[in-house]
Amino acid sequence: MDEREKQSLDPAICEEAEAPQPEEVSPSADAPRRQESLWAKARRAVVGALDQDADGTVSKEDMELLAEKLGETARRAAVAVRDPLKDQQARFVEGMDRRRREAELRQLAPVFTMDLTSPDFSLPKLIRIQPKDKRHADSAICQGSIGHMQYSKELRVFTLYPEALGELGLDFYPDRESEIYYVDPVDRDRYLSLDEYFSYLKIARVNELQKLAQDLGARHFRVTFLEQKKSFTSSKVGAGLGAKVSHQGGGAKAEHDSRSDSFSRVEIAAEMSFEGHAPVAPQLHYLQRDPSIQSLIALRMSDNPVMHQKVTISLISSSGIKVKDAVKIDAALSSMKIIGNATVSSEAQSEARRYLEYEIDF
Repeated sequence: MDEREKQSLDPAICEEAEAPQPEEVSPSADAPRRQESLWAKARRAVVGALDQDADGTVSKEDMELLAEKLGETARRAAVAVRDPLKDQQARFVEGMDRRRREAELRQLAPVFTMDLTSPDFSLPKLIRIQPKDKRHADSAICQGSIGHMQYSKELRVFTLYPEALGELGLDFYPDRESEIYYVDPVDRDRYLSLDEYFSYLKIARVNELQKLAQDLGARHFRVTFLEQKKSFTSSKVGAGLGAKVSHQGGGAKAEHDSRSDSFSRVEIAAEMSFEGHAPVAPQLHYLQRDPSIQSLIALRMSDNPVMHQKVTISLISSSGIKVKDAVKIDAALSSMKIIGNATVSSEAQSEARRYLEYEIDF
């Protein structure tokens, strides 16, 4: 068998022989088409990116629109970076403004009409009527205020502006022309001029004793002002000088105080006679807590009524200003640079030496 016959019998060789051979392609013929295709795709991508008005071409208008968009994008990016810092700065400034307003509120302490109805608000005992000063007038947080609080040690002072006098519904005695007022000891809605305070209470208590005599059915009564004499020296003299002196049956020591507690009669404040009648329960105000007056009423209203009684009433006990209160008031007046020809302390000390002698017959 010759070589040709052997090959015809081998299938692999036959398939290899029969398989068509690929045609050789010249690289120089297809390269331009591929490059053109890539360039077209790139061109379309660039045109698509730059063509802002969708007309298929890149024009001057497209470039202007693109520049505008790029500028807006850059602006947004800058804002995105700047906004957190800006917010932080705004919060810092707002916090400073809030602290400054709070400090100004504490310092100026304005009072508004709405504050009067607050359960946390109470009027102090001392009120000053004065126009708004420059600091409060110029402050934005004080606009619309009716007054302001001032603190002097242990005493609060409410400065009330004259134009707002009707806002509080208070009664001012004797009028609204004074500068400093102190609260009536039995009426929180009534304020007494500090210059008239002690003299007003003196008359008020005498009038109350007069009405008391009438209610209890007295036939006669008299009210006399007494003043305890001042004492500048005090000495204690011991009889027998302590243990050196002794008597049979035990030691004894006598001691006396040389101070005089005698009173000088100043004036008869009131005296009156009545026909007399069965007693009725009186209504007291300034003297309602005085123990001697309460005892007198109880004796007169009992089954075995009293026919005559004499009592001595301490004025300071029914006064709204005690000596310790007067010291605080003087300190407050001094801090406000209010100076008179007398001090509240000296008047309170004088009040502490004054008494009313009340003699009544039934």
